[in-house]
Amino acid sequence: MLAVALAVAPIPAQQPISQPPAAPKPYEDRAKLEELEDRSEDIANGILELAVAVRDGNVTKIAEFFEDGAKVTTLPTEKTAAQPEVKWIQKHDWKFTPKTLVAASRADIAKQWDKFLANFSEIEDVRFKLRASSFDDTARVAKSLVSFFIVGRDANGHRSWVRATADTIFALSKDPQETRGIKNSLSKEEGRWLIKEFALNPMNSLVATTDLFSEVAEAAGLGAKIPAYGEPGNTGFIWHGAAAADFNNDGLMDLFVTATTRNFLYLNDGKGKFVDASEKAGVQLLLSGAGPLALDYDNDGDTDIFIATVGQQILFENRLQQDKQLEFRDVSLEAGVGIASEAYGFSASAADVNGDGYPDIYVSSYNQYGAVVPDSWFRATNGTPNLLFINQRNGTFKEEAKKWGVADRRWSYAAIFGDVNGDHKQDLYVANDFGEKALYINKGDHFEDEAGARGVLDPGNGMGAMFGDYNNDGRLDLHATNMSSTAGNRILNRLFPTQNASNNVLKKLAAGNNLFENLGNGVFKDVTAEVGGLSGMWAWGGGFIDFDNDGWEDLYTPNGFISGKSMADT
Repeated sequence: MLAVALAVAPIPAQQPISQPPAAPKPYEDRAKLEELEDRSEDIANGILELAVAVRDGNVTKIAEFFEDGAKVTTLPTEKTAAQPEVKWIQKHDWKFTPKTLVAASRADIAKQWDKFLANFSEIEDVRFKLRASSFDDTARVAKSLVSFFIVGRDANGHRSWVRATADTIFALSKDPQETRGIKNSLSKEEGRWLIKEFALNPMNSLVATTDLFSEVAEAAGLGAKIPAYGEPGNTGFIWHGAAAADFNNDGLMDLFVTATTRNFLYLNDGKGKFVDASEKAGVQLLLSGAGPLALDYDNDGDTDIFIATVGQQILFENRLQQDKQLEFRDVSLEAGVGIASEAYGFSASAADVNGDGYPDIYVSSYNQYGAVVPDSWFRATNGTPNLLFINQRNGTFKEEAKKWGVADRRWSYAAIFGDVNGDHKQDLYVANDFGEKALYINKGDHFEDEAGARGVLDPGNGMGAMFGDYNNDGRLDLHATNMSSTAGNRILNRLFPTQNASNNVLKKLAAGNNLFENLGNGVFKDVTAEVGGLSGMWAWGGGFIDFDNDGWEDLYTPNGFISGKSMADT
């Protein structure tokens, strides 16, 4: 899961990387490499605090991150004329001469940032990222590439996204007036990294002329809160999810949400709000778990709920058709999905895999991360086996994953069904976190993994997958959600400067999402680079959605993990 650790964590001997390249000579000394990365991480953490100061508009604090008299590119205040970029998005550049440096006092730097930030009526988020760094012989001066963005609203109230990079020189100061006893978090050396030079490269902004979305959860009745991770009531390592379906057959989409100790059922009132019907429908205190799945498992015309979870899986039968009122009953045991299992079910998907007209259920199963260590970073086989419940057409299921050849043990996060080769059978793509991904082709009575032959093996740390037709050619393309890591890429570029993600599996593990184009008959081509790169950070599910209703599939990727009290504490 942790892409930043990939460069320094040992790969188990039984699963070596094929022909690993040698590290560059300057960094054959592992202790030296670790020292330099410790110092890089100190700088990275420091500029996260700089990001907070920029976000808060605290220009005095911003100036403290620069040496007094630092050479900087004067921040621009004028923009070029906006030009159409795509649909409702415009783009403008900023008027200045890139890389021109002038010496500036801290007071001058504060004034520059004050004028620049005056272009925003509101600032929502700011990030500074250390993309690369190299050190002099003393390891106290670092030449670095820093990227940063500012998201907020411009002076006209339009959403604006400033994007820039700067060639930056940091120097480690030991002046008591500068350090005030600060110790770097990793290198433990007393001192503080200050910006000595800040050479700004060309900078641009994307501006949205229309607001497409607004946050309305509270107003819509969906503002339920659970304890923060680590607090009483939320101490587990199993995440939770939601499923959308019309549970009461009124033609409106409702929501079922799993949480730490209970479930939520929100019914759409058709007026822009949801009503919490959890208690009335009998689901509030029924078993809860990780990944809910909405399906009509008994083909009776109402939508039931399956929940992937740890151990015995869960199935709630919707009694709407039988009892003429919305109520759910736990039928896990009698339906055969509550069997004793070692599964760490994180998500579930459904399709009619044997063509009998009834939906079958596939559970993506992980393992107890932390207590169990993957036996390889990209070819692990010690996850818990995935499950395939075959519908017996009498209200019960039979678990047959091994029989069908899909009892994958590669730490699976998510799976998606789709007919990729046009033979009218449902194939299965499985996103594995520590294992190469699987594309199981449906042969009628079993599946065969053909991911390698069909071009979608993808060893990235898989968190999600979705089929969609991104180029409108009538074929199912594939989006795979993987992790990306700025720190991981920084380390790996130091280790393997001449290689890229196509010939270095470690770089692939830190590279991010993939988009695969279906060339026909279920053979795919990786077009990620062609569409611009899909770095999604700590990315999870998501995938295709035409959110502007123009007939073309767009991509959405949620991301994030456990958040602490500072930007560096995740």
